[in-house]
Amino acid sequence: MSKKLKRILFSELMEDLSKTQKIAYISVMTALLVICNMFFEFKFADTQYSLTILFSVIAGIIIGPIFGFSACFLGDLVGFLYNSGGYPYYPWIGLAMGIVALISGFIMNGVNLKFKGQAYVKILIVCILTFVICTVGINTTAFWFLYNGCKTPYFIYLGTRLFVSGQIWNSLLNYALVFILYPIIVKLTKVLVKNK
Repeated sequence: MSKKLKRILFSELMEDLSKTQKIAYISVMTALLVICNMFFEFKFADTQYSLTILFSVIAGIIIGPIFGFSACFLGDLVGFLYNSGGYPYYPWIGLAMGIVALISGFIMNGVNLKFKGQAYVKILIVCILTFVICTVGINTTAFWFLYNGCKTPYFIYLGTRLFVSGQIWNSLLNYALVFILYPIIVKLTKVLVKNK
């Protein structure tokens, strides 16, 4: 596999590790996502807040798009199996989390921009793409089919879910945390790469 293709598919941390080391990193990130699903959810007013978007972006940046996708999907599934809270399993949520990591890993590790502040431009692109594709395209559409049976027009349902149910605030909180924590994520990644 060419070096350029490796950089698109895998993070710098993961590209030259042995299979055992890759499994270990994916396992640790999966465990972190399980913990996120179990303990980092809270309700304020009528809005359910969760840090899964933040942790999915971190997974994509640290372990890359492919391994990040795997860790996020498995983290959601295992977190649900451990503590479903009496709710049914919604596989599209794990799919959306995985795609957040896939997009984040691909953009942050594989897209090479050369100007000051380029990392924050890439984060902005990640935020916009993941919001449109995952929050709106996957999750909202799936819930629209499941709970609404397509009776309410889609854009009315979308507005209700985002602004009345407050999903927009959850997304904005997660994206703000990505911007704030990005320097720490970079330092952590550099330490891990140095010690691999």
